[in-house]
Amino acid sequence: MTHVHWLGTGLSTAPGIRRLAQGNLSLTLWNRTPEKAQAILEGIESDTQVRTFDLDALQRELQPGDIAVSMLPGEWHPVVAKLCIDCDAHFVSSSYISPEMRELDAQAQAKGLSLVNEIGLDPGIDHLMAHGLVADYKASDVYDASHQIYFRSYCGGVPKIPNDFRYKFSWSPLGVLKALKSPSRSIKDGSILDTQRPWDAISDYSVRLPGGDREVFQAYPNRDATPFMADYQFGSDWNVQEFVRGTLRLQGWSEAWKPLFDEIETLRGEAGDARMLQMSEELWQTESYNEGEPDRVVLVVELEARKNGQAVWHQCETLDAVGDAQDTAMARLVSTPLSLAIEATANGEMPAGLCPASSDLTLVDRWMQHLKADGEPIERINCL
Repeated sequence: MTHVHWLGTGLSTAPGIRRLAQGNLSLTLWNRTPEKAQAILEGIESDTQVRTFDLDALQRELQPGDIAVSMLPGEWHPVVAKLCIDCDAHFVSSSYISPEMRELDAQAQAKGLSLVNEIGLDPGIDHLMAHGLVADYKASDVYDASHQIYFRSYCGGVPKIPNDFRYKFSWSPLGVLKALKSPSRSIKDGSILDTQRPWDAISDYSVRLPGGDREVFQAYPNRDATPFMADYQFGSDWNVQEFVRGTLRLQGWSEAWKPLFDEIETLRGEAGDARMLQMSEELWQTESYNEGEPDRVVLVVELEARKNGQAVWHQCETLDAVGDAQDTAMARLVSTPLSLAIEATANGEMPAGLCPASSDLTLVDRWMQHLKADGEPIERINCL
């Protein structure tokens, strides 16, 4: 039986852990505070082990064919992945692929080991939706490589009950604040669009939600979207007019956050890093979710093809989920897809080497159907 070593049991992990603990895989949870990991298992029958996280101890425990799942801070992922390669074990994470992780691809392929990344919510479910849309468009009667292509993928965690700040934090605000200093790259009007700060590219975006209602959000691009055209198997000869991956926020967010934008723009060096950490701690105290307060996750992936400016194929897939008394929507949507990828890795269904989520349409369909069966409100809409 494959043994899974789950490293880090933070706020976005519980639903996936419980699912695996009640499944057919042997599981050990590793956390710096074992009591927090043990609390996740309350009320379920499982022989899951709980250990204090220690890299040397993990190395002693890892056996060939095991799977290490890193939900640790990002700088740990390449360290754990290299340890997995040395121990002939597989690696799974929900995080974006880093340059350091890419350097391990050849070593993993040579040993036939899987390094699975980007399988959570965003990145993760968004990838699955994109693969499904692209495959369906290619299989349609109207497919033509010369069509003008417009692709939009936006995701946001927002409070179900809007507040004056127009946002609430479900984990440390530091990552959100750092992201506000990051540039982005997308395609707009057929050309590369580079943006230095999110607030320089905020626009209104109307989302057709499951059930048919529409809601207007604020949206902005993040990261470099352009490599994902190849990941999503866009043709190299496609006439791509728009390609953006970005973030959704409630209306009024940019106005509520303007004082933060203004200060973040001034932060430099070690003093700036220290101030950002202080800001993060202050925001965690004032703008985090209260116990039992519902969160909300909205994700929309949209693919449109036009001929001579007229839409000939236009579909989007939308998710609008709310947290419940047991789990946040964010925790469900990050850790459930992760657990599905862990099972697929154990079953030998993931390729050797580095891979994001899965482009295998059999797995894409299986995982999406599982999320829908779990009650997640996901709907494919024909927008023509």
